[in-house]
Amino acid sequence: MTWSDWKWQLQNRITTLADLEKEITLTEEERDSFARAYEQFQFAVTPYYLQQLDKNNPHCPIRKQILPRAGELVRKPNETEDPLAEETYMPVKGVTHRYPDRAIWYISHVCAVYCRFCTRKRKVSDPEETPNRMEWEKALDYFRKQTKLREVILSGGDPLTLSDSSLDTLLSELKQIPHLNQIRIHTRHPVTMPMRLTESLNSVFSKHFPLYMVTHFNHPNEISEETKFYVMRMIKEGHVSVFNQSVLLSGINDDAEILSDLNYKLISIGIKPYYLHQCDEVFGSSDFVVPMEKGIEIYRKLRGYHSGITIPNYVKDLTGGGGKVLLSPEYLQKKTENGYLFQNYLGDEYEVGH
Repeated sequence: MTWSDWKWQLQNRITTLADLEKEITLTEEERDSFARAYEQFQFAVTPYYLQQLDKNNPHCPIRKQILPRAGELVRKPNETEDPLAEETYMPVKGVTHRYPDRAIWYISHVCAVYCRFCTRKRKVSDPEETPNRMEWEKALDYFRKQTKLREVILSGGDPLTLSDSSLDTLLSELKQIPHLNQIRIHTRHPVTMPMRLTESLNSVFSKHFPLYMVTHFNHPNEISEETKFYVMRMIKEGHVSVFNQSVLLSGINDDAEILSDLNYKLISIGIKPYYLHQCDEVFGSSDFVVPMEKGIEIYRKLRGYHSGITIPNYVKDLTGGGGKVLLSPEYLQKKTENGYLFQNYLGDEYEVGH
């Protein structure tokens, strides 16, 4: 096995403080926080993704996403283990059915890297949370009976930690359900372990066209030459439409220039920016949270100044299971006698008719 083998990357993840310190010099805070944070949420990073960070800069945007920090141990009153109430809307193990026409199916508890702001800290890295083969059948039976379902979203953990044959089997079963219109795959492997996008996997994907993938780049530094090669090959050979969802993270990407750079780079390799998420209120996330007022101002600096295809929707997934709502500047100012008064992205006002 070699560096370019995704199974080697998974098997050789750095998971302990001792192994991490062989690779980078930690700050005192990082070292002190590691053991206490590990008790609540495991640590893991692939050799590939670790290579992407600046080993000498504690403020590196990649480093901040993966290393435990003191703030992770602080629990604010608004923070909860299951902020999106995914367990509340779980009719069978592994399935969250919150919206009328789509459901999320958690088919893996494993991630290549455990992000410190993860919404599913309560369950990822816990083997008991992964549905077994019998529970897969229960989920598939549920999907068959729910005739209003139009979409199933494969999630986790990371669904691409499953073997090609398992993914082929699940996709085949889902594609045979007549009322399902599309299948979506949510994965961070293109970011943290892009060599997972093998030619063999592309062959599986191409069998089940059309497929939609949503990945999770948060910073332009995460787009390496390896990322470009594997993602663009998958789009061409696997015939997969790829979208990206980012999380707005304090000290990492809460800057219009950084987000613009990220979104243009994504478009250049065939990935459409889809969502910019306000950070979920999961326990230990307060250090990452950007005030919504600041987020809206950042979004204002993107919209109008940059190509529309590079602009994601800025959203907040409401704590308690209320679903996503759009966050955006107010362009409609007021109703006038002759129509409506708008303010454009430059702040100039325009009146339009009814």
